[in-house]
Amino acid sequence: MILHLHLVRHGQTTFNKYNRLQGWCNAPLTESGLADADKAGHKLETLDFAAAYCSDTSRAEITAKRILDINEAAGHRRPELVADMHFREQCYGYFEGQDMSLAWTAAGGPHGAKNYNDIVAKFGLAATRDFLKEADPFHDAESDAEYWTRVEGAFRLIASNPALKDGDHVLQISHGNTLLSLGHRFGGPDLDLSERPANGSVTVIDFDTDKPFDQAITIVSYGR
Repeated sequence: MILHLHLVRHGQTTFNKYNRLQGWCNAPLTESGLADADKAGHKLETLDFAAAYCSDTSRAEITAKRILDINEAAGHRRPELVADMHFREQCYGYFEGQDMSLAWTAAGGPHGAKNYNDIVAKFGLAATRDFLKEADPFHDAESDAEYWTRVEGAFRLIASNPALKDGDHVLQISHGNTLLSLGHRFGGPDLDLSERPANGSVTVIDFDTDKPFDQAITIVSYGR
C-alpha cells in the first residue's frame, strides 16, 4: 500500500525565533507561526485527508488544527487528529531550550568540530545526536539509534491504521530536524540539505507500508 504523506513543519515558535534548541519542550507559536500554519493549510486545501497525525506538542497540535480547519472549510471531511509521542522532534535532553550555537559547540568541540554543520561535514548527521548525548551530563538526549527507533514507531502507527487504503493522502505535522533527517536518509544526491525546511513548508513523501523501513520512503518534494 502506498500512502502519500504531506509533512508540514509546524509554525514558527518563540524558540525558533530566538534560535534555541526545541525538541520535546514546548514554546508557543508566534503570530508569524500562526500565519505559517494558515499558509500551509491553504496549500493543502484541495486534498482529501484520510488521516492526520502530529506530535503531542502544542506547536504541532495547533498547526494541525488550523490546517484541518481550513481543509474542512473547503468542503472536505475532517479526519480525527492523532497526537502521539512517536512524532516528536529529536530529544535534546539537558540542552533543551539552550542557544543552538552554544549547544552544538559543546557537542562538537571535544571532537574538533566547531558547530552543527561542521559535525555533519566531518562525521555525518548521526554524529550530531550521538555527540549531543555524550555531552549531555545526564545523557537524556536521544542517540541516533534511540531517535530512529522512535521515529520508525511513528511510521508503524500510520501503517497499522486499518482505515487507510492505497493512494490515500495523510497529513503529518513534523519538525525541522526530523524533516532534515528524513532528507539525509532517503533523499537522493541532488537534494539540497544545506538548511532545514522552513516553518510551514510542506514535504511530500510516498510511504510503502509493505516494505522494510529503510526501503519504504520516497521523497517526492522537499520543504516547499
